[in-house]
Amino acid sequence: MAQVLFHITMSLDGFVAGPADDMSWLRGLPTGPNPVVERLLGELGAVVMGHNTYAPATTAEGEVYGGRVRVPVFVVTRDDPASAEPGFTFEPDLRTAVTSASSAAGNGCVAVLGPTTARRCLEAGLLDEVLVHVAPILLGDGVRLFDHPGGTQIRLQPVELSTAGGFGTFRYRVGSVVDSRA
Repeated sequence: MAQVLFHITMSLDGFVAGPADDMSWLRGLPTGPNPVVERLLGELGAVVMGHNTYAPATTAEGEVYGGRVRVPVFVVTRDDPASAEPGFTFEPDLRTAVTSASSAAGNGCVAVLGPTTARRCLEAGLLDEVLVHVAPILLGDGVRLFDHPGGTQIRLQPVELSTAGGFGTFRYRVGSVVDSRA
């Protein structure tokens, strides 16, 4: 059974995109080998993303992960399936997209890309793990990693904590829901 994992890079102050979904902040950051990323790319069997993540992925790079892996990509969107780029499958329903990606991944991993899609997966009980790379930058404003005022608290269990290339890497297993009324 495939593990469903939210994979993202965020700023130290908790933003995954700048204002208006600007991703240019990622350019110019220190880079270097990251064993956690290399291992994930070797385990990756499919990707699920939302429409907002799909547009930059197909226009800027043409592929996910800069073309370093070639796996089926399922996009949660109501767009016409016939308009999908090769290698991308459009699904109107989140659960169907995750189920299809899990089937395609086999024993591999399904990476969920995009904060809105990840939050929806978490709320639907479809997310197994969260892998966050914390970048050495403060953005001050933008799109939060998980922004859901009044949302349910969910405990995370550490799986792996490390540093590489100037980034902190934090991998957690999605744990139990915390009753905030207690």
